[in-house]
Amino acid sequence: MTDALPHFDHAMRGLPLEIIDSHAHLEFPQFDDDRDDMLGRARAAGVTTLLAIGSGTGPDRLNAAIPFAEAHDWIYATVGIHPHEARLANEEHFVKLDELAGNPRVIAWGEMGLDYFYDHSPRDVQQQVFRRQLEQARAAKLPIVIHCRDAWPDCLAIIEKDWSSTGLGGIFHCFTGTLEEAKRGLDMGFMISFAGNVTYPKMQHLRDVARELPLDRILTETDSPFLPPQGHRGKRNEPAFVVEVAQALANVRNLAAEEMAAVAAANFRRFFRLEAQDSPARTR
Repeated sequence: MTDALPHFDHAMRGLPLEIIDSHAHLEFPQFDDDRDDMLGRARAAGVTTLLAIGSGTGPDRLNAAIPFAEAHDWIYATVGIHPHEARLANEEHFVKLDELAGNPRVIAWGEMGLDYFYDHSPRDVQQQVFRRQLEQARAAKLPIVIHCRDAWPDCLAIIEKDWSSTGLGGIFHCFTGTLEEAKRGLDMGFMISFAGNVTYPKMQHLRDVARELPLDRILTETDSPFLPPQGHRGKRNEPAFVVEVAQALANVRNLAAEEMAAVAAANFRRFFRLEAQDSPARTR
């Protein structure tokens, strides 16, 4: 794995870049050999804030993201059960989630939702676990991070029925839907987050969606260690590469990469009501 940082105009022009990775799985074993160096590269690339997702390795490690947030004041955490592992969820896991959600470094619930592409868990079980977590997030007054793949009709219907009235909103992470689906999310107070796949040549429809969305509702993410940007296909993804997502979005919005990154960073802080210097400020 190379430790070279992405090269962008901001480096040549000497302009500071502030960017946020709104979705990364730091606990995954792909980072076991160089996790500290990986975080250092993220900081060197301009990543000022990172949201560590705590659901990716299954319900027996629900606290997986919290240690990173407690050790680094620029990292925040989520808790939740991914739809892939919905079949493994039991009452003890839901009780544990309620406990973990009270940690001041936890600012969102997820990722959760529906995945009909892999169907690792039965669809009815996915929906039950999704709805249960929506109830818990409502009680905890936390916004939600949504995973949705090939399940937009059901996912949106559940959110509209069981969540929209909370006013807490959420994030459509690694968005892959249509503009109409994005707009339904916007109507419910959701942010739309784009990952490395927005850089792929065959994903022009994602760039078309990004071009049409309100600029103040867009976020940047990596979904590390998955979905590396085009220039790193076949390799492990890492948070430093989020600048390439910003560049792709900047290209379709006729902005400089620094401007797009700063807008997305401001959107993240505003949505989560965070202070500019990344101090915990949960007021929800």
